[in-house]
Amino acid sequence: MAEERSNFIWDAIRKDLDEGVYGEVHTRFPPEPNGYMHIGHCKALIMDFLTAEKFGGKCNLRFDDTNPAKEDMEYVRNIEKDIRWLGFDWTGGLFYASDYYDKCYEIAEDWIRRGLAYVDELSKEEMRAYRGTLTEPGKDSPWRDRPAEESLDLFRRMRAGEFAEGTKTLRMKIDMASPNIVMRDPAMYRILYKEHWRTGNKWCIYPMYDFSHPIGDALEGITHSLCSLEYEIHRPLYDWVVEHAQNMLPGHPRQIEFARLNMTRTVMSKRYLRQLVEGGYVSGWDDPRMPTLSALRRRGYTGAAIRDFVDRIGMSKADSVVDLALLESCVRDSLGETSPRAMAVLRPLKVVLTNWPEGETKTLTMENHPDHPEMGTHTVTLGRELYIEQDDFMEVPVRKYQRMFPGNEVRLKGAYIVRCDGCEKDGEGNVTQVNCTVDFTSESGTPGSDRKIKGKTLHWVSAIDAVPFEARLYEPLLSDEEAIEAEDETAEAEENAAPAKKDFISRLNPDSLTALRGVAEPCVRSAAVGNTFQFLRTGYFCKDPDSTDELPVFNRTVGLRDTFAKQQKA
Repeated sequence: MAEERSNFIWDAIRKDLDEGVYGEVHTRFPPEPNGYMHIGHCKALIMDFLTAEKFGGKCNLRFDDTNPAKEDMEYVRNIEKDIRWLGFDWTGGLFYASDYYDKCYEIAEDWIRRGLAYVDELSKEEMRAYRGTLTEPGKDSPWRDRPAEESLDLFRRMRAGEFAEGTKTLRMKIDMASPNIVMRDPAMYRILYKEHWRTGNKWCIYPMYDFSHPIGDALEGITHSLCSLEYEIHRPLYDWVVEHAQNMLPGHPRQIEFARLNMTRTVMSKRYLRQLVEGGYVSGWDDPRMPTLSALRRRGYTGAAIRDFVDRIGMSKADSVVDLALLESCVRDSLGETSPRAMAVLRPLKVVLTNWPEGETKTLTMENHPDHPEMGTHTVTLGRELYIEQDDFMEVPVRKYQRMFPGNEVRLKGAYIVRCDGCEKDGEGNVTQVNCTVDFTSESGTPGSDRKIKGKTLHWVSAIDAVPFEARLYEPLLSDEEAIEAEDETAEAEENAAPAKKDFISRLNPDSLTALRGVAEPCVRSAAVGNTFQFLRTGYFCKDPDSTDELPVFNRTVGLRDTFAKQQKA
């Protein structure tokens, strides 16, 4: 992949370095371990890690584990695997928001004493009503001016577990009339009686993201906090938190925002993806139809293709929706260079070479890659019976059809020219067998074998050693072009989010998965899980973990660029 192009973020960082604002670059990637990462997270992930690499700095991995109700070690391990798959490592160290719970609590008590925070008793609904709207200011809570000593006592009793969930909240005291609704006394702590997977039952109060996140950045010496555009409105709060806790923090990071990644026919909301998993609409987070990185990896995508995709779409401040076709193009470019070629037939139709001697076979040599002879060759066996695609035969051809039909000649890939003589049918009129005659003087690669014919070159699989396999063909999860856009995925955002759209499930594509029983060359049987082939004229396929010795399973990663579509129309 070519060197990544510059962008407004890197220009801003260069300026900071030139002016001596920071002596080095230190970034962080802060995922919440409440689900698997999806393609929408890659823009932030790659920008965080790549920025550190570009400027010779460091990047931390810090899990935002402030919501124990939905977090799990499974998600932590999978996120780590995804990052390494994309070619990165957390050179600055591995951290958790829970590492700083004690410091967050210390700062909270300090703010209460200084009159910067108070314990509120409004319910969630009342707090929302008091907050006001984008055009109307909020109004002060009845408990906003309670004495600091009283708030401190209540806060300590919150920590001791004396109050029920939802009855008390610690809030920052900023400005309920602020034009920025985020600054209207945001919550700092809520009561939550959930055992934390790292800290156990030590805490029953948990800090909110807008409070804990800037503190974690400052404690780790982060210089540039890079995040998506929905956090732009939160930047004044980010700076407010750091500035008012400056006496307890070693640094002051700079937050820079960029537009999120949205893509046609793709679900970019972790909340919606969780609904698909929990509702049984997919087989799991790594179902190859899902946009999670685990699913894309299982389907056969490469980390290099994802990085190329993010580089091509670039970094900007303007929201946009990227066509899914661009991602697929990046995948083709990546796999086209690395995937060996093989022949597989997805919808088999039997062909009998009527003039081929009974019991005889011929071993043919096939190249593994037309552009990379160093990838070697493999052999296939040709006998009297073989299989072609059902679509490669028409008894009564349509106009411009150049594949197999009675009286027409085609070439079998790497083998001979054959003439179609006719077909046989079952009682319902379905074609069950095609009969052909071989031109034995036309063996591919031999002198005089380049006779010109009108018919196409067809891929095939010998019946003698054909390996049955399952081909899983995937289409986008959504049946229409509209994307389900990325969302603010912090714990408090999910808690306050509106229910999933009623039409979400109705928009699912009923044809997102088609499973076929095909046949392939013997080389696919010994392939390891995760190995990818280009099945000639069909697409790129990756061996799936569901494979058995008796039945290999291959996921279609992506179709071929234009060739296959043109052949389908031929």
